[in-house]
Amino acid sequence: MNALANIIRWPTSRACGRLIEGEERRSGALWTAVEIARATGGVAVGEFEVSGVEIDSRDVRSGDLFVALKGEAMDGHQFVTKAFAAGAAAALVDRPVDGPHVLVRDTSQALETLAAASRARCDAVRVGVTGSVGKTGVKESIFAALQRSRGSAQGAWAHRSVRSYNNHVGVPLSLARMPAESRFGVFEMGMNHAGEITGLTAQVRPHVAVITTIAPAHIENLGSMEAIAAAKAEIFTGLVPGGTAVIPADDEHFEQLRDAALANGAKVLSFGSASHADVRLLDVVAGAEGGSLVTAMISGGRRLCYTVAEPGAHWVANSLAVMAAVHAAGGDLGAAGLALAEMGGLKGRGARLKIAAHGGQALLIDESYNANPASMRATLTQLGQTPALRRIAVLGAMKELGDFGSSFHSQLAEPVAAAQVDFAVLVGEEMRALARVLGKEEVDGIGNGIRFAHCQNAGEAIAALEEFGLLGGDAVLVKGSNSVGLARLVDHFAAREG
Repeated sequence: MNALANIIRWPTSRACGRLIEGEERRSGALWTAVEIARATGGVAVGEFEVSGVEIDSRDVRSGDLFVALKGEAMDGHQFVTKAFAAGAAAALVDRPVDGPHVLVRDTSQALETLAAASRARCDAVRVGVTGSVGKTGVKESIFAALQRSRGSAQGAWAHRSVRSYNNHVGVPLSLARMPAESRFGVFEMGMNHAGEITGLTAQVRPHVAVITTIAPAHIENLGSMEAIAAAKAEIFTGLVPGGTAVIPADDEHFEQLRDAALANGAKVLSFGSASHADVRLLDVVAGAEGGSLVTAMISGGRRLCYTVAEPGAHWVANSLAVMAAVHAAGGDLGAAGLALAEMGGLKGRGARLKIAAHGGQALLIDESYNANPASMRATLTQLGQTPALRRIAVLGAMKELGDFGSSFHSQLAEPVAAAQVDFAVLVGEEMRALARVLGKEEVDGIGNGIRFAHCQNAGEAIAALEEFGLLGGDAVLVKGSNSVGLARLVDHFAAREG
């Protein structure tokens, strides 16, 4: 009997293997063969249990379930043998393979049904996070706060999506990885087009839905800021009954977000400095180490005082979103304050590195993973507030801005000048608009022209920065869309020997 016949005949067919009955999960196992087969409607071949779920054979660790997804350009079934060699305990496939596996009709659909089963079997309070800026950092901070509520020894207490696993593959993968014993789950949701978050939030079914802010990211696809706000507000459609929407009170689209949340039956918890904010900023003082000491008040009159390790006004706002989400989820606000005080920058999202330079060390601020007009301005402001011998900005193109791109890039001249940048390295064709403005003798009347180099790629940017020469005491901001590849520049200078 061929593989197609086997697929058509299951789940009654036993030709591909025996469906294990009565199997019990051992301590520490994420899924058993029986559980995977039942969740996906597939047939289990062999007795096994897995401790993780992975879709990339290069990332497989011992005990993982390898899900062989099929994409437009690549079929994961080509890498099943490699996954087993890396230690995979089993594979989720749509055709028989050598080794323990579960046979299903469609592996992408099976991953989604496995995610749904994970959500159904777990009593975790689920938090969904989206927004144009800051969603990964806020997601990580919420997770750290909730995990801190019980201490690091409780490994399954809180769970979150790793990296930026926030799309139609990353969200179900993150759900499928959630241990049954988890008490909290934090999931990031991203989008490029309208309608995408609707599908993601339907999978997560969050109890708390957070929107960090609305900014012109993906405006090329969505056309207007109102459309971006509407696309982000789709996260409220998946809220469980009685769920809470956490929204930015200072955002110009606050009323639009609030009305969308209320239309979906949500309770609204706003954050910001506005007088109507439920988690309201009262005072902020710059910290000695570059962070901030924040005083805020939460609805009901409770006053919070905590330290935010990450520098910048945008992280003060992020911290209020974290506090609001933790409060809505029933977490420990004291633990949230401790977590924010300990949070370091993530690779590509604010990590601060000491790099070798002539006469000492320079500071490199790694913001190489993503960029849009709002985050560019925020990080340039942060650079301007950073004590330094000289300030250097390596700025990569901002993508998906469409017809708005030239305007948004040229408008960066003002925050570049305000940050008192001594040298700017502009990377990508889109940055030509900013180069034209900086090439003038005056920059919007603020001051003299700024020395700069316009490069087409990361390799040229490395050469330009090497030629300029770094000195001990310099501060270097590296910021751009991920596709520009400025992570290569970060790695190059981080690896230099003093």
